[in-house]
Amino acid sequence: MPQLPRLAACPGCHEPLETGDNFCGGCGAELSVPPPTTGPDGAPTPTLSLNGVAHLAERAAAREAGPSPAEPDDYPLPPPNPPAASVSVSTAPPSPATPSGAADGGPYGGGAIDAGPYGDGRDGATADPGPRGGERAAGAATDDGPAADPRAVAELGATAPSGADGTPTTGGPGGTGRRRCAACREGTIDRDGYCENCGHAQPRERDHMERELEGVAAASDRGLRHHRNEDAFAVSTTALPDGTPAVVAVVCDGVSSATRPDDASAAAARAAGESLIEAVSRGTQPQQAMHDAIFVAAEAVNALAREPVARPEDHYRQNAPACTLVSAVAAGPVLTVGWVGDSRAYWVPDDPDAPPARLTEDDSWAAQMVASGLMSEEEAYADERAHAITGWLGADAYELEPHTASFKPDRPGVVVVCTDGLWNYAESAREMARVVPADARTRPMESARRLVTYALEGGGHDNVTVAVVPFPVAVGRAGSA
Repeated sequence: MPQLPRLAACPGCHEPLETGDNFCGGCGAELSVPPPTTGPDGAPTPTLSLNGVAHLAERAAAREAGPSPAEPDDYPLPPPNPPAASVSVSTAPPSPATPSGAADGGPYGGGAIDAGPYGDGRDGATADPGPRGGERAAGAATDDGPAADPRAVAELGATAPSGADGTPTTGGPGGTGRRRCAACREGTIDRDGYCENCGHAQPRERDHMERELEGVAAASDRGLRHHRNEDAFAVSTTALPDGTPAVVAVVCDGVSSATRPDDASAAAARAAGESLIEAVSRGTQPQQAMHDAIFVAAEAVNALAREPVARPEDHYRQNAPACTLVSAVAAGPVLTVGWVGDSRAYWVPDDPDAPPARLTEDDSWAAQMVASGLMSEEEAYADERAHAITGWLGADAYELEPHTASFKPDRPGVVVVCTDGLWNYAESAREMARVVPADARTRPMESARRLVTYALEGGGHDNVTVAVVPFPVAVGRAGSA
């Protein structure tokens, strides 16, 4: 059948495109070639709008034609959706450094963080070089190159009005009250979420998320090539019946080839986090609590497949929602991990001379090849089939077999719980230990940010999510989201 013409660069931000790209890696716009705006006889023809790309051509033509009459402000943006990606179910008192319902996004956390191009919480002009060094400057759109990452929301000055999320608006006398663009800082945002001036897609709530509680921190980023973040995490704190503090971290990675992978990961993280915190706080053994929580998470993902769809025939065209899961529970002298899929947990001791360890085994094609002795680990993970998973949460999973394990570390350190968006750039335990900051146990939030930065500097080809759990559990150290 005829093929659509291929684009060499994004029509919106001029980001160079690769063969097979369906979305722009710079602005996230869905890629398509708008049809001609006039027919053979010169008569105008309809323009098909696909997620904002065709809008760009129409707006460019409108600007060349000259100014148009003022447009009435009859379509204000809807309020932002409540946080849903990062789950925090804590039975401990709120941290004194973080008022309840403030920057942490309320009881379930996961509020979007204005974090600059690297999502590290610092000014967007420069990024912390992280454990491997390197810097990246953020700039505005120019005629000579691509625009800045639209996730870096620049400040427009102390007097500029802003919305609830801090994004500048056109409020004030004579203003429309609509948000300004996070990329060019000039245009306002239409109902589809695109800038009316430069056409950039605007930041989504899940593009970058951070969360820190007492004794655990996590960060998640969309990465540089994906149009949305399909990872999710949950961090929680509680206490055992005898008063011993306990920490829970859950990280999930949506399966991109399935339907609604972002919803699947969010549902699994939320369900597993809530199940673990409830079971551990009433005295259930952590390994049993972990096993049960994975089944609870699986049922939450399965429920998505049972939800009604707009068209019944879609059931025959789509895979069921699916995701992977990895979780860690630190309580007293025991560290417990559980997983399904290829998301991982690593043990990194404080002592640089002590050996680190990978605590999980992948449910993947590569792991099966290595286990059967058919390939070395290096050969297997270099194969294009390496990341084909053999276990996942979802209604079409063959048979759910949760993996759990408990350890008693003999020295202090941290547990790194992450998706393959991070471990692709630090696969072995020794490689991971080299990129984990030396002060990770005392500064888990900063360490999580640096690990995300490391993955982005390595290419950022996937969503990146990491939770850092200090061990033994830190008591009395408050954090902020």
